[in-house]
Amino acid sequence: MTDLPGYPSRRSFLKASAAGVAIAGVAGTAQAEATPQAIPLEAYEPAYFTPEEWQFILAATARLIPSEGNGPGAIETRVPVFIDLQLADDYGRADDWYMMGPHDPTAGADRGWQTPLNPAQLYRQAIPAFNAWCEAQYGKAFAVLDPAQQDAALTALQKGDADLGDELRIFFATLLANTKEGYFADPMYGGNHGMQAWVYIGFPGARAAYREWPTRHNIKYPLGPVSIKGERA
Repeated sequence: MTDLPGYPSRRSFLKASAAGVAIAGVAGTAQAEATPQAIPLEAYEPAYFTPEEWQFILAATARLIPSEGNGPGAIETRVPVFIDLQLADDYGRADDWYMMGPHDPTAGADRGWQTPLNPAQLYRQAIPAFNAWCEAQYGKAFAVLDPAQQDAALTALQKGDADLGDELRIFFATLLANTKEGYFADPMYGGNHGMQAWVYIGFPGARAAYREWPTRHNIKYPLGPVSIKGERA
């Protein structure tokens, strides 16, 4: 996706804002474990997404955090798996959210979730609607567009030029937020495979104690990250 004028680049933003997104925790006394081998994405069977939706998620997240660059991309860190598992669980159902109306699609992000659809319903309805827009514009569904067309389509969705209707207006913001969450989350949730994103930004993960390090300026932290389950990168 093309970066908008006046805004930082996606990769710079991800690295600069990671501290506010990464999930920390306490490893306790659990013995460190090696990172388990994950099922290849081509062999992964989604818990929520249909095959068509899965192809969209693979393609969209790959453009939001591309593989080219200094750090790992969404595909390498298995962001699509994170989103799939989240939508199949209580997040997707909005189990503990207040979902009663009225809903104002013009309200800002500080006004909360402004659609009667839960996240799983939002994805289910927005993906075919966006694919239909892509087919009208380019003659193809999003997943089979070339990268430049995919970037242009996502930019149109971000800016509101690809209008999917009031109930789906927050789809791009939700997709981007979930992509970043999957990139920086603890690997136990399906994304950030091998803690690659944590290694990239120098985040120590869920280490039990590193209180002496915040006062050491301009000194690189020498240890790799540890997951909540005690896995080491």
